[in-house]
Amino acid sequence: MGFHVAEKFVSINGESVCAGEPAVFIRFRGCALDCSYCDTKWANTSACPAEEMTAEQIAAYIDSTGIRDVTLTGGEPLMQKDIYSVIELLIKGGHRVEIETNGSIDIGTLAQKPCRPVFTLDYKLPSSGMESRMLTENYRYLQKCDAVKFVSGSTEDLERAAEIIEKYTLTDKCSVYISPVFGKIDPADIVDFMIKRRLNGVRLQLQLHKYIWDPERRGV
Repeated sequence: MGFHVAEKFVSINGESVCAGEPAVFIRFRGCALDCSYCDTKWANTSACPAEEMTAEQIAAYIDSTGIRDVTLTGGEPLMQKDIYSVIELLIKGGHRVEIETNGSIDIGTLAQKPCRPVFTLDYKLPSSGMESRMLTENYRYLQKCDAVKFVSGSTEDLERAAEIIEKYTLTDKCSVYISPVFGKIDPADIVDFMIKRRLNGVRLQLQLHKYIWDPERRGV
């Protein structure tokens, strides 16, 4: 079974539960969504150059880095057929595996596997243009190790995020983050909103890699 890997690299986690920690990133080609602010559109279509790798080759590359934490991202990694074969191989090899998924694909089967990855689910807010594709049934599978991330670009987005967080009691289930669409909203405005709405248990998170390096730079 071959997997279409758009890029692979070692950096730090720019967001979610392990933000700031070293990680190996495997970016898969392809995504079924088309978010207005997507910063990896280049990896989302079949025209994107990709290296075809087996699960064993992916694991060998990751092992060679000496880094424990692995982030499977995209595009949308859950679109890769038999992605569990990669996850299982890595977890059995001693790696912590995190899946960054866009929130539109069922995680139920993977969440109940013996080698369960950590999930970071996006909730696509109104400014993304993709909110109608969100699969909130996924929230029944969340555990404390998981996260839901709201990338917000407007006050309307923030209001909707607060509504979803409350409706699904997300802070009782997992970590919850609100991040700004880079360059679209002042992070200070998000802080003000969080305080005003008393969003206890919710964290502001900035995409660290966009502040450390050029926001357009790949491989970081």
